[in-house]
Amino acid sequence: QVQLVESGGGLVQPGGSLRLSCAASGSIFRIYMMGWYRQAPGKQRELVATLNSIGRTNYADSVKGRFTISRDNAKNTMYLQMNSLKPEDTAVYYCNIVTVSENYWGQGTQVTVSS
Repeated sequence: QVQLVESGGGLVQPGGSLRLSCAASGSIFRIYMMGWYRQAPGKQRELVATLNSIGRTNYADSVKGRFTISRDNAKNTMYLQMNSLKPEDTAVYYCNIVTVSENYWGQGTQVTVSS
């Protein structure tokens, strides 16, 4: 059974940095897309960044130049490096892996940007 476990969230001041991790347990085959999404209170879940099977990345306009998505295949882990954080980045962040037949989600990790 595949599980995705996020970590690395927390409270950070505006302008600070965090690195989120998403560790996958179990065997995942034929990954089509990996990504990070976030959901702020009272808002819909939105795409933050994606990384496809050939290494192409895509970012929401609001995070371009500040966030970087990456993966470490040897560790079965995906990352989201977040720099120059803003209060509007406050949300629960979820990792997601899509294969040709499955769609996996993590449980979410809270990121709060506040002084």
